[in-house]
Amino acid sequence: MTNFELKSFSGPEELACAAAKDWLELSSKSPTAHLMALSGGRITKTFFCAVTELAGTSRVSLKNVDFFWADERCVPPDNAESNYLLAKENLFAPLAIAPDKIHRLKGELPPVEAITEANATIQRIAPKNSAGVSVLDLIFLGLGEDGHIASLMPNAPAAVVNSEAAYVRIENSPKPPPNRISLSYATIATAKNVWMLASGDGKEKALRRSLQVAPTTPFGRLLQLRAQTMIYSDIVL
Repeated sequence: MTNFELKSFSGPEELACAAAKDWLELSSKSPTAHLMALSGGRITKTFFCAVTELAGTSRVSLKNVDFFWADERCVPPDNAESNYLLAKENLFAPLAIAPDKIHRLKGELPPVEAITEANATIQRIAPKNSAGVSVLDLIFLGLGEDGHIASLMPNAPAAVVNSEAAYVRIENSPKPPPNRISLSYATIATAKNVWMLASGDGKEKALRRSLQVAPTTPFGRLLQLRAQTMIYSDIVL
């Protein structure tokens, strides 16, 4: 028995539509708040567009969803690099998501201040497990070509890898911009559901390395921390 389920698709559009359909079904079954975290990346934009289209045709309401982020770049919210801006333009605005349901990471603030505010917000809204870690219902992740997830990079310092805070500060990221805010391994590992959207031939090596018995990538590390993770992929392995 493996600790992941791999769903294979012929391309990014098919992948995004399947993930969007599954998420709308999952969120519609939640009688109370549905707490989820978003990521950035090319496949994420395709996913947001699929959600917007399917939510409109199926009339599924997202009013019970609280939106958090898996990570954010330390840039203003109107910057082209902002993960928040990507969601605002392709998901929140088209579906008229209420502002009080959007808990963005404030990349325009000094990082320490932004992380303090982000941790206070998620601790106020999300329930905690017995170890005191905030529990989200669903976290969407993308896969970097080096196997990174959120902004958890290879060779991250021990203070980042072992942090039990919800959000951690990332400095000197090898992928620009260098300063970022990221969910911790502990918080991602604790989520009820984690869905990886792995798309593009350039991610093949990273995905293969992550699925090895003794993985060496950040995604592989996460897989070892969880009992089950869903992978949506158009990569031929």
